[in-house]
Amino acid sequence: MTYDNKVMNRVKRMEGQLRGILRMMEEGQDCRDVITQLSAVRSGVDRAIGVIVSENLVECVQKAGENTEEINASIQEAVSLLVKSR
Repeated sequence: MTYDNKVMNRVKRMEGQLRGILRMMEEGQDCRDVITQLSAVRSGVDRAIGVIVSENLVECVQKAGENTEEINASIQEAVSLLVKSR
C-alpha cells in the first residue's frame, strides 16, 4: 500500500503535537492543558488509523473484483484491525 500525503501530514502533525506536549511538561504547564493536547493526539491517531484501514479496504476490494470470498476476507481483516487498534 502506498500512503498519500494526507495521511503522512496527519502523522507529522501528531509528531509536532507530541513535541509540544513534551515542552509543556518540561515547562510545568497545567495538567488539564497537557491532557487536552494528549487527547487531540489520540483523536488524530484514531482518524489516521481509520483513513489507512479504509483506503486499504477499498484497494483490496478493487483487486478482488467479484471474488466474494476475497472481499469478505478483506472486510473481516479491516474490522479486525479497527478493533485491535482500540
